Amino acid sequence: MDPITVGLVGLVLLIIILFSRMPVGFVMALLGFVGYIYLRSLEGGLHILAKDFYSTFGSYSLTVVPLFMLMGQVAFYAGISRRLFDTSYKFVGHLPGGLAMATVGASAGFAAICGSTNASAATMAAVALPEMKRYKYSDDLSTGTVAAGGSLGILIPPSVIFIVYGLLTEQSIGRLFLAGIIPGILLAGMFAITIAIWVRLRPEIAPRGPKTTFKEKFRSLTGISETIVLFVLVMGGLFAGFFTPTEAGAIGAGGAILLGFITRRLTWKGFMQAAIDSTRLSCMVLVIVAGATIFGHFLAVSRIPYEIATWVSGLPFSHAVIMMIIILIYLGGGCFIDALALIMLTIPIFFPVVTAMGYDPIWFGVIIVLVTQMGVITPPVGVNVYIVSGVAKDVPLETIFRGALPFLIALIVTSLILIPLPQIALFLPGLMR
Repeated sequence: MDPITVGLVGLVLLIIILFSRMPVGFVMALLGFVGYIYLRSLEGGLHILAKDFYSTFGSYSLTVVPLFMLMGQVAFYAGISRRLFDTSYKFVGHLPGGLAMATVGASAGFAAICGSTNASAATMAAVALPEMKRYKYSDDLSTGTVAAGGSLGILIPPSVIFIVYGLLTEQSIGRLFLAGIIPGILLAGMFAITIAIWVRLRPEIAPRGPKTTFKEKFRSLTGISETIVLFVLVMGGLFAGFFTPTEAGAIGAGGAILLGFITRRLTWKGFMQAAIDSTRLSCMVLVIVAGATIFGHFLAVSRIPYEIATWVSGLPFSHAVIMMIIILIYLGGGCFIDALALIMLTIPIFFPVVTAMGYDPIWFGVIIVLVTQMGVITPPVGVNVYIVSGVAKDVPLETIFRGALPFLIALIVTSLILIPLPQIALFLPGLMR
């Protein structure tokens, strides 16, 4: 077979095997290794396998991943996520769908100290689902809200996806972090509007909670103080140029641990569990990066990236239409491939095309994250849906997917707003010198 045919066979096998729920990182590594051997040699395949795994796990730049993971896990075990939810509930819990809106608000706040959509979804599922069940919220609204709200973890900084995108494209991770703030707030607002419209159409799915006094609302603001301290410490230091993203991750993790022990809300057992969970999640991310790198080398020798880039750039359409085609490819791919793996596979293909057309690479990074967010709540992969299903074991999987569907519309609308108005994403990075 010619190299392009071999590459296409590899892509088809990747999609087929992913349906078996095998770990995506190992699948990509295996197929990339076998494909590289077929097109080159056994010696070359063994060299690529050893080199890519070693360089990934030994990369100084990628140490930022476990550091931000640790910050998020420590925040969870110190009860910061629950206090965020309680504060949000005090302000909007009495409104129709208020508990669901509070979940979105808490998810946005937790996303500011956790860079993973998986960790955000799992955390808010544990915190918010029991409360919504207690107030007799419908299963589709409650689980769909948690699955969609968890996706904010990869848009609002710090974000693992932004880190990987920045490393792949040699863009400033600090500027990417800043670019995600306003779109993240906009998307959280869109989620809240989605809930309000949904509850207006079906009032029985979300009974109102009890009202709280102004004094109770004011006192609850102490629940967000730790999140504000950590966010200002990390993002403020990055914005001012005091430290690099890796140093920011270390300072954020250290600050979360210090706050947890000072407030006596982080136990030794909780700290050890946070370390175990962050290690597990970080290894998962790094294995995906390593596997995608190996598979990327296989695709490179198959010439598929070059052929696709040539085809897309040669289409007789305007730049705007070509950009829409690229976005649709990401949207379709996100339904089948993990968000991180999708970015690792496709950025080397499409990034040169996008920059050649004159689009801002920072803005493109935000658009890509928004589109891949759609993939974490749509079948068949829908990783956030599976995470929520693991917590809400009594809720059928199709109910959670159905509950996440209205939030997919909010994601599409937000993306459509950012395409003609790139300054929404580029305003804060433009202030960075």
